[in-house]
Amino acid sequence: MTRLKRIESFCTADVGFVRVTAQDGAQGWGQVSTYHSDITCQVLHRQVAPWTLGRDTTDLDDLLDLVTEREHKFPGSYICRAMGGLDTAIWDMRGKIAQQPVVALLGGTPGRLRAYASSMKRDITPKDEGERLRREQGERGFTAFKMRAGAEVGRGADEWPGRTEAIIPEMRRALGPDADLLIDANSCYSPAQAIAVGRRLEDAGFCHFEEPCPYWELDQTREVAEALTIDVTGGEQDCMLPTWRQMIDMRAVDIVQPDIMYMGGICRTLRVVEMARQAGLPVTPHCANLSMVTLFTMHLLRAIPNAGRYLEFSIEGADYYPWQQDLFTADPYTVDDGHVTITDAPGWGVEIAPEWLARAQYRCSELD
Repeated sequence: MTRLKRIESFCTADVGFVRVTAQDGAQGWGQVSTYHSDITCQVLHRQVAPWTLGRDTTDLDDLLDLVTEREHKFPGSYICRAMGGLDTAIWDMRGKIAQQPVVALLGGTPGRLRAYASSMKRDITPKDEGERLRREQGERGFTAFKMRAGAEVGRGADEWPGRTEAIIPEMRRALGPDADLLIDANSCYSPAQAIAVGRRLEDAGFCHFEEPCPYWELDQTREVAEALTIDVTGGEQDCMLPTWRQMIDMRAVDIVQPDIMYMGGICRTLRVVEMARQAGLPVTPHCANLSMVTLFTMHLLRAIPNAGRYLEFSIEGADYYPWQQDLFTADPYTVDDGHVTITDAPGWGVEIAPEWLARAQYRCSELD
């Protein structure tokens, strides 16, 4: 039986790390979701810590359910983003106690994972995008690539007129006939527009069309999925388990894409994984930056039976994500021949940089 006596957070506005300490002194590190992490850490201390300090963490699923029940007037994103910090820190603690990597606790093994190079940029011409992805192909050996279509939640508009029509053939030309090509519309299109874009994608041999319609309009996404042969994917924004049941039961998507941090951690993500497994759907999680979320996803993918073909791996650096620099004492994200590697180090196998922690906003909730 492991009971928590302390929950600490170290955060900036963009990223927040969580350390839990058990009554016997065992510790683990996790992370709340990125983006407005300072607000999320307030939620962690005010609405998650009071229900979890001093309680047994053995049945972590039940403990997380207790939080959502006690905070039933506040369902949704921030509670889940905060619970993710607790969940992932407890998994790290468990791994360190057992002297095993989290992937082993989940039933998998350390080792290599194929990754796809994920571009986050829309303010880049198709030609320039093709050139930089081709560099990734040559320098780090990626064989799968994702780029952006339309404008983000664009109400049908392109980032600029003609960009999407140009980028589809340009990516195939730049990256060759054997590359796996994925594209993300970030909730841009109406069903009719999405189907028209999807036909172009099919003609160019793309294999993955992500979030084509406003993600909350499940009927629209299903309409697109039913009309196209390309895999229509989605789910990154969704954190409510009933929504996931509906999405999977109605076959709104061909591939499910939960984000571990948006979902509320490993345990709640595993529930989505199981729903998808029962429906025969693969899982290719969303993990769009190089904080700990990609590391969590690596461990998950090496353990679940219905893992998708690859790990999302952001290629954006300091110009796009200045806050993801210098987070760790050693980089856990080396790419070799288009693959990343999970080591056999206990827990998540990573150490937060002390210099970063020293600069972060600190808060502590402790059992009286």
